[in-house]
Amino acid sequence: MIDEAVQPLLDGFVTSVRDVAEVRAVWLHGSLALGDYQLGRSDLDVIVVVSEPPPDSVAELHRELMRSDPLATKLHCSYMTDLADLSVRHPTFAQERYFDRPVTPVTRRELAIGNRTLFGPAPAELLPPVSDEELFEFVRRDLREFWLPVTRKRTPWYADIWVDLSLLTIARAHVTLATGDLITKRAALDILPRLGAPADVVEDIRRRRYADEVRTGPWWRHTRAGLTRRFVRTAIPAVLS
Repeated sequence: MIDEAVQPLLDGFVTSVRDVAEVRAVWLHGSLALGDYQLGRSDLDVIVVVSEPPPDSVAELHRELMRSDPLATKLHCSYMTDLADLSVRHPTFAQERYFDRPVTPVTRRELAIGNRTLFGPAPAELLPPVSDEELFEFVRRDLREFWLPVTRKRTPWYADIWVDLSLLTIARAHVTLATGDLITKRAALDILPRLGAPADVVEDIRRRRYADEVRTGPWWRHTRAGLTRRFVRTAIPAVLS
Protein backbone atom coordinates (compact mmCIF):
# COMPACT_ATOMS: atom_id res chain seq x y z
CA MET A 1 0.00 0.00 0.00
CA ILE A 2 1.20 3.52 -0.82
CA ASP A 3 1.12 5.95 2.10
CA GLU A 4 -2.06 8.02 2.00
CA ALA A 5 0.02 11.21 2.19
CA VAL A 6 1.91 10.18 -0.95
CA GLN A 7 -0.89 8.89 -3.17
CA PRO A 8 -2.37 12.34 -4.00
CA LEU A 9 1.08 13.61 -5.00
CA LEU A 10 1.68 10.62 -7.28
CA ASP A 11 -1.79 10.89 -8.80
CA GLY A 12 -1.28 14.59 -9.47
CA PHE A 13 2.15 13.94 -10.97
CA VAL A 14 0.78 11.32 -13.39
CA THR A 15 -1.99 13.68 -14.52
CA SER A 16 0.41 16.61 -14.93
CA VAL A 17 3.16 14.74 -16.76
CA ARG A 18 0.68 13.28 -19.23
CA ASP A 19 -0.35 16.85 -20.09
CA VAL A 20 3.19 17.84 -21.14
CA ALA A 21 4.81 14.63 -22.44
CA GLU A 22 3.96 11.63 -24.62
CA VAL A 23 3.68 9.15 -21.75
CA ARG A 24 3.48 5.41 -22.35
CA ALA A 25 3.82 4.20 -18.75
CA VAL A 26 4.62 5.35 -15.21
CA TRP A 27 6.28 2.91 -12.81
CA LEU A 28 7.52 2.95 -9.21
CA HIS A 29 10.79 1.48 -7.98
CA GLY A 30 12.94 1.75 -4.86
CA SER A 31 11.30 1.61 -1.42
CA LEU A 32 7.85 2.39 -2.82
CA ALA A 33 8.00 -0.77 -4.93
CA LEU A 34 9.81 -3.03 -2.45
CA GLY A 35 7.68 -2.12 0.58
CA ASP A 36 10.07 -0.17 2.82
CA TYR A 37 8.90 3.41 2.22
CA GLN A 38 9.38 5.83 5.14
CA LEU A 39 7.41 9.06 4.89
CA GLY A 40 9.65 12.11 4.74
CA ARG A 41 12.85 10.03 4.59
CA SER A 42 12.54 7.79 1.54
CA ASP A 43 12.72 9.05 -2.01
CA LEU A 44 9.74 8.70 -4.32
CA ASP A 45 11.45 6.83 -7.16
CA VAL A 46 9.57 6.96 -10.46
CA ILE A 47 10.21 5.96 -14.06
CA VAL A 48 8.20 7.59 -16.85
CA VAL A 49 8.37 5.84 -20.24
CA VAL A 50 7.92 8.40 -23.02
CA SER A 51 7.54 8.02 -26.78
CA GLU A 52 9.90 10.94 -27.44
CA PRO A 53 12.33 12.98 -25.33
CA PRO A 54 10.41 15.02 -22.74
CA PRO A 55 10.09 18.76 -23.29
CA ASP A 56 11.93 21.26 -21.10
CA SER A 57 8.63 22.02 -19.39
CA VAL A 58 8.88 18.83 -17.32
CA ALA A 59 11.48 20.55 -15.15
CA GLU A 60 9.02 23.34 -14.41
CA LEU A 61 6.36 20.71 -13.70
CA HIS A 62 8.57 19.27 -10.96
CA ARG A 63 9.31 22.71 -9.53
CA GLU A 64 5.62 23.54 -9.44
CA LEU A 65 4.92 20.32 -7.58
CA MET A 66 7.61 21.22 -5.04
CA ARG A 67 6.03 24.62 -4.51
CA SER A 68 2.65 23.04 -3.80
CA ASP A 69 3.73 19.95 -1.83
CA PRO A 70 6.99 19.65 0.19
CA LEU A 71 6.98 15.88 -0.38
CA ALA A 72 7.65 16.53 -4.06
CA THR A 73 11.28 17.39 -3.24
CA LYS A 74 11.69 13.62 -2.76
CA LEU A 75 10.16 12.78 -6.14
CA HIS A 76 12.99 11.50 -8.34
CA CYS A 77 12.00 10.67 -11.90
CA SER A 78 13.83 9.40 -14.98
CA TYR A 79 12.24 9.74 -18.43
CA MET A 80 13.03 6.71 -20.61
CA THR A 81 12.72 6.49 -24.38
CA ASP A 82 15.27 3.74 -25.15
CA LEU A 83 14.34 0.79 -22.94
CA ALA A 84 16.88 -1.75 -24.20
CA ASP A 85 20.29 -0.05 -24.01
CA LEU A 86 21.68 -0.13 -20.44
CA SER A 87 24.28 2.54 -21.25
CA VAL A 88 21.81 5.27 -22.26
CA ARG A 89 21.61 8.23 -19.89
CA HIS A 90 18.02 9.37 -19.44
CA PRO A 91 16.72 12.87 -18.58
CA THR A 92 16.16 12.85 -14.82
CA PHE A 93 14.80 15.27 -12.24
CA ALA A 94 16.20 14.51 -8.77
CA GLN A 95 17.75 16.40 -5.85
CA GLU A 96 15.81 19.44 -7.14
CA ARG A 97 17.73 19.60 -10.44
CA TYR A 98 17.59 18.25 -14.00
CA PHE A 99 20.39 16.03 -15.36
CA ASP A 100 21.02 12.76 -17.23
CA ARG A 101 21.72 9.35 -15.71
CA PRO A 102 21.32 5.67 -16.66
CA VAL A 103 18.54 3.46 -15.36
CA THR A 104 20.72 0.81 -13.74
CA PRO A 105 20.29 -2.97 -13.78
CA VAL A 106 19.34 -2.76 -10.08
CA THR A 107 16.53 -0.31 -10.86
CA ARG A 108 15.37 -2.45 -13.79
CA ARG A 109 15.26 -5.55 -11.58
CA GLU A 110 13.37 -3.56 -8.89
CA LEU A 111 10.81 -2.54 -11.49
CA ALA A 112 10.26 -6.17 -12.45
CA ILE A 113 10.04 -7.39 -8.85
CA GLY A 114 7.91 -4.55 -7.52
CA ASN A 115 5.59 -4.46 -10.54
CA ARG A 116 4.08 -1.17 -9.36
CA THR A 117 2.40 0.61 -12.25
CA LEU A 118 0.69 3.99 -11.95
CA PHE A 119 -0.22 4.27 -15.62
CA GLY A 120 0.04 2.17 -18.77
CA PRO A 121 1.49 -1.31 -19.29
CA ALA A 122 3.41 -3.09 -16.52
CA PRO A 123 7.24 -3.16 -16.63
CA ALA A 124 7.34 -6.76 -17.87
CA GLU A 125 5.36 -5.76 -20.96
CA LEU A 126 7.83 -3.08 -22.11
CA LEU A 127 11.15 -3.52 -20.35
CA PRO A 128 13.63 -6.21 -21.47
CA PRO A 129 14.59 -8.49 -18.54
CA VAL A 130 17.93 -7.99 -16.81
CA SER A 131 20.06 -11.11 -16.65
CA ASP A 132 21.79 -12.15 -13.44
CA GLU A 133 25.13 -11.60 -15.19
CA GLU A 134 24.23 -7.98 -16.01
CA LEU A 135 23.00 -7.42 -12.46
CA PHE A 136 26.07 -8.97 -10.83
CA GLU A 137 28.49 -7.05 -13.06
CA PHE A 138 26.84 -3.74 -12.19
CA VAL A 139 26.89 -4.48 -8.45
CA ARG A 140 30.55 -5.49 -8.53
CA ARG A 141 31.53 -2.45 -10.58
CA ASP A 142 29.64 -0.10 -8.25
CA LEU A 143 31.51 -1.46 -5.21
CA ARG A 144 34.88 -1.60 -6.94
CA GLU A 145 34.86 1.67 -8.91
CA PHE A 146 32.65 3.95 -6.81
CA TRP A 147 32.53 2.92 -3.15
CA LEU A 148 36.03 1.56 -2.63
CA PRO A 149 37.80 4.71 -3.92
CA VAL A 150 35.73 6.83 -1.51
CA THR A 151 37.45 5.08 1.40
CA ARG A 152 40.65 6.92 0.45
CA LYS A 153 38.95 10.15 1.52
CA ARG A 154 38.05 11.26 5.05
CA THR A 155 35.48 14.03 4.69
CA PRO A 156 32.49 12.09 3.22
CA TRP A 157 32.26 9.78 6.22
CA TYR A 158 31.14 12.59 8.51
CA ALA A 159 27.85 12.89 6.60
CA ASP A 160 24.83 10.74 7.45
CA ILE A 161 24.09 9.98 3.81
CA TRP A 162 27.52 8.44 3.13
CA VAL A 163 27.41 6.36 6.31
CA ASP A 164 23.92 5.08 5.60
CA LEU A 165 24.26 4.36 1.89
CA SER A 166 27.68 2.71 2.13
CA LEU A 167 26.67 0.16 4.76
CA LEU A 168 23.27 -0.54 3.24
CA THR A 169 24.80 -0.91 -0.22
CA ILE A 170 27.35 -3.43 1.03
CA ALA A 171 24.71 -5.56 2.74
CA ARG A 172 22.40 -5.47 -0.26
CA ALA A 173 25.28 -6.26 -2.62
CA HIS A 174 26.28 -9.23 -0.47
CA VAL A 175 22.80 -10.73 -0.75
CA THR A 176 22.43 -9.96 -4.46
CA LEU A 177 25.76 -11.51 -5.40
CA ALA A 178 25.03 -14.58 -3.27
CA THR A 179 21.43 -15.22 -4.28
CA GLY A 180 20.39 -12.85 -7.08
CA ASP A 181 17.76 -11.33 -4.77
CA LEU A 182 17.20 -7.65 -3.99
CA ILE A 183 16.43 -6.77 -0.37
CA THR A 184 15.05 -3.70 1.38
CA LYS A 185 17.07 -1.32 3.52
CA ARG A 186 15.36 -2.71 6.62
CA ALA A 187 16.47 -6.23 5.70
CA ALA A 188 19.99 -4.93 4.95
CA LEU A 189 20.28 -3.63 8.52
CA ASP A 190 19.63 -7.16 9.78
CA ILE A 191 22.37 -8.53 7.51
CA LEU A 192 25.07 -6.04 8.49
CA PRO A 193 26.02 -7.55 11.91
CA ARG A 194 26.79 -10.86 10.17
CA LEU A 195 29.21 -9.02 7.91
CA GLY A 196 31.07 -7.54 10.87
CA ALA A 197 29.64 -4.03 10.65
CA PRO A 198 30.12 -1.93 13.82
CA ALA A 199 27.01 -2.46 15.97
CA ASP A 200 26.79 1.15 17.17
CA VAL A 201 26.78 2.46 13.60
CA VAL A 202 24.14 -0.04 12.48
CA GLU A 203 21.95 0.96 15.43
CA ASP A 204 22.50 4.65 14.63
CA ILE A 205 21.24 4.11 11.08
CA ARG A 206 18.25 2.07 12.30
CA ARG A 207 17.18 4.68 14.85
CA ARG A 208 17.46 7.60 12.43
CA ARG A 209 15.53 5.76 9.72
CA TYR A 210 12.83 4.04 11.74
CA ALA A 211 12.64 5.65 15.20
CA ASP A 212 13.49 9.30 14.50
CA GLU A 213 16.21 9.20 17.16
CA VAL A 214 19.35 11.16 16.29
CA ARG A 215 22.64 10.67 18.10
CA THR A 216 24.62 13.90 17.84
CA GLY A 217 27.86 15.45 18.99
CA PRO A 218 31.31 15.88 17.41
CA TRP A 219 32.82 12.92 19.29
CA TRP A 220 30.22 10.48 17.98
CA ARG A 221 30.37 11.85 14.44
CA HIS A 222 34.17 11.51 14.42
CA THR A 223 34.04 8.01 15.91
CA ARG A 224 31.32 6.91 13.51
CA ALA A 225 33.28 8.21 10.53
CA GLY A 226 36.33 6.16 11.45
CA LEU A 227 34.35 2.99 12.18
CA THR A 228 32.40 3.23 8.95
CA ARG A 229 35.37 3.99 6.74
CA ARG A 230 37.39 1.08 8.14
CA PHE A 231 34.49 -1.34 7.77
CA VAL A 232 33.72 -0.31 4.19
CA ARG A 233 37.39 -0.57 3.21
CA THR A 234 37.61 -4.18 4.43
CA ALA A 235 34.06 -5.34 3.66
CA ILE A 236 34.06 -4.54 -0.05
CA PRO A 237 36.95 -6.89 -0.94
CA ALA A 238 35.25 -9.60 1.16
CA VAL A 239 31.94 -9.16 -0.65
CA LEU A 240 33.69 -9.18 -4.02
CA SER A 241 35.72 -12.29 -3.31
